Amino acid sequence: MLIEVEKINQNKNITFHEFICACFFLAASRKQSDITILESGLFFRLDASNVIKRNIASIIMPIGMDHKDFLKKGTIDEIVYEKCSHLLNGSKIIISEQKKSILKKIKKNISKNSSLKIFFGDNYKYKKKMNGFIYEDIKGKINLPQPNLLGDFQISNISTAISASRNLDQFKIKETHIKNAITKIRSEGRLQFIKKGKLKKYVFNNEILIDGAHNPLAASVISKYLENFYKKKKIIMILGMMANKEHRKFIQAFKNKINSVIALDIPNQKKKFPKEQLSKIAASCGISSSTGSSIVSTFKKVGKENENALIFCTGSLYFSGEILNLN
Repeated sequence: MLIEVEKINQNKNITFHEFICACFFLAASRKQSDITILESGLFFRLDASNVIKRNIASIIMPIGMDHKDFLKKGTIDEIVYEKCSHLLNGSKIIISEQKKSILKKIKKNISKNSSLKIFFGDNYKYKKKMNGFIYEDIKGKINLPQPNLLGDFQISNISTAISASRNLDQFKIKETHIKNAITKIRSEGRLQFIKKGKLKKYVFNNEILIDGAHNPLAASVISKYLENFYKKKKIIMILGMMANKEHRKFIQAFKNKINSVIALDIPNQKKKFPKEQLSKIAASCGISSSTGSSIVSTFKKVGKENENALIFCTGSLYFSGEILNLN
């Protein structure tokens, strides 16, 4: 597939993202799938993925500040415009739970879109309870078990997925399908505990948790999840980030939720943010900080110096990927 697309391109200028998008579309065209799920790039209006003429639905997930270096002014208004203003007409748009200020901007951007609009709050909602949650829309209520994902914010994400599935008339989605599916979900690099492997052996009885969060919105929801741990055990953050992120706002979200930060350079990434600068930012936020020489040596050091602590690795999906590969 890769070689085939490379030949078709005939040595013309192409970005990595454009190249893998072409590979994806070629592969998808040859598969007899019931449904193809496409995630657009950092934005959508000018993204390489924005080439399809029709779809069965568009889903707008929570919008926050990210990738400001690709924008003229770096404002949230630009981000909402890039993501929402050029969604396909004549389809369905499912809008997830959003901050009120963001929701207002989304509604403005899609006001002239002819698609059926399905809003969280107006058209579907959820209510958390012990060991599960209740999902509700115009078709009725569903009493659901706890999903196989960590973090209360995942219930909001899952509710959006349920809304999308129940509004796709082409598929006869039953309550039993939904109940079974949410207990079998797997999400690599998203609040994922590493319970075995090479790195786990280095840290003895300390726990390892990784998450690819890399923007302030993600940091805020992950920090809420960590509150439960902070009351019981020491949390050591191992942090690696790319250069084009809001480093201070990201780190600040974890103040009073973690005990210390060990900053690392992300291996194999030219646009990594220097660990020395990350450590300085963490210190300026009032968090004890230091740097490490490598992922493996840092895990060994933390394992020797701590007992029954939570080792929380975050800051980038690239960083999470390197940790999973090493493990």
